[in-house]
Amino acid sequence: MSEATDPWLIVGLGNPGPEYAANRHNVGFMVADLLAERIGGKFKRAQKAQAQVVEGRIGPPGPANRRVILAKPMSYMNLSGGPVTALRDFYKVPTDHIVAVHDELDIDYGMLRLKLGGGDNGHNGLKSMTKAMGSEYHRIRFGIGRPPGRMQVADFVLKDFSSTERKELGYLVDRAADSVECLLAEGLERAQSAYNS
Repeated sequence: MSEATDPWLIVGLGNPGPEYAANRHNVGFMVADLLAERIGGKFKRAQKAQAQVVEGRIGPPGPANRRVILAKPMSYMNLSGGPVTALRDFYKVPTDHIVAVHDELDIDYGMLRLKLGGGDNGHNGLKSMTKAMGSEYHRIRFGIGRPPGRMQVADFVLKDFSSTERKELGYLVDRAADSVECLLAEGLERAQSAYNS
């Protein structure tokens, strides 16, 4: 059972490399980058895992202030489970204190859904994490909507957000980062009622 003093591991899912940086599949990295900026940290290579990490604290002073490790796996998306498990073990993070922030096809663009556990819905990053450590971790699902027409899912997620989507993207990434902070400070139910749209 998790203790209030246990650290949290916030994992932004994405693919490493500049060619993927603005892809829909990399919205988890975007949220992780913003959270790192908020706590005044810079990502650096993890010692014990194929990942970049920032350590710090999130939340107001007092009992709701949480020790966090922000992480961006530097494997490709479909191999995220290895780096996340290595970080979990190194930092001694209970599985229910892990939060995966990821893109979600089955939710309209910009909508958020927070949940604990569940299936992977075909998402390769979640599939890899669940295979490595079970499914009882938190997810913050960032809606990217379905591909238009006959476009293949793989092509859609590896394309950059459209110019129309980019107009709102900063605000939406900001809101997703807020939802992470709310989850840590106030718990899942409060965060769901505030941010599930």
